[in-house]
Amino acid sequence: MMLSEKIMTLRKKKGWSQEELAEKLDISRQSVSKWESASSVPDIDKIIQLSHIFGVSTDWLLKDEEETEVVLREEEYEETDVKVVSMEEAGRFIELERKLAIPRALATALCVLSPVPLILLSGISELGNMAITEDMAGGTGVAVLLILLAVGVAVLVFSENRLEKYEYIEKEIITLQYGVKGMASKKKEEFSGIYNLCITSGTVLCILGVVPLMMMAAFSAADIVYIYGVCILLAMVSVAVLMFVWAGCIRGSYDKLLQEGDYTAEKKTVERKTSFFPGAYWCLVVAIFLAWGFHGDSWKTAGMVWPVAALIFVVIQCILKAIVGARQGKS
Repeated sequence: MMLSEKIMTLRKKKGWSQEELAEKLDISRQSVSKWESASSVPDIDKIIQLSHIFGVSTDWLLKDEEETEVVLREEEYEETDVKVVSMEEAGRFIELERKLAIPRALATALCVLSPVPLILLSGISELGNMAITEDMAGGTGVAVLLILLAVGVAVLVFSENRLEKYEYIEKEIITLQYGVKGMASKKKEEFSGIYNLCITSGTVLCILGVVPLMMMAAFSAADIVYIYGVCILLAMVSVAVLMFVWAGCIRGSYDKLLQEGDYTAEKKTVERKTSFFPGAYWCLVVAIFLAWGFHGDSWKTAGMVWPVAALIFVVIQCILKAIVGARQGKS
């Protein structure tokens, strides 16, 4: 398909006359007529304007070949207009994501670490020699847990508020100004080595975190030692989570712009339909943890709720998204 045919097809898809398109481009109707009849070709500035107006890439407009990229996917996204991301806006978005990656990672790791004081105090009061009652240990531990959670959540909420104006990049269909795709692809490639290192190291830490508990079980260690083992496990998982989140935030900023990975058009639709699950799930996990600790066996075993819940979360979320994606594919 030639450029002239593409301009005519896109104009008719919008339901505009040649005169209406000319008004949007601040040119004469005759100029549009010449483009569509292939008597002349728009200059680069008009090509960029056309890509913005129609929500397509300049590459697609300029390539004389049949492609199915076309445009808006209106049947799936009737409620939103395609947003155009400029080079300046993309640069600001990437910089802000990189700037907020460290506090977001630290806040998430803090949430993972938050049960440690409660587990330690409760275990020491029950099995150790410190002059502290179980009520004092439980009350102090829960207070510290809630404070750490509050700090972590506050940092995450603050970060999300800072990124709110760029929310459309993550959740809506976007098109990129000329040069943005190349810039984002280059940065993503440069960061890929660090990203792979963080993911690999974090995975190894999660696996090794279980080793102390296995060794304690093998040598029939005292109960207080098990408690220390659970705390070590949570500490190692928190470091792993820190690496996952930091690397994921930066890598995610590139994927969001390029609409790759978890941010393709199809996955954005699935994500919107399953967005209710994480909040509801983790509220339930917190309730189970507190109920187990206060009314169940002990805080020692309650600490295992978190790593187990994390694994279950990933499994359920994958299944849920697969079901929604399959239904979307059939519709």
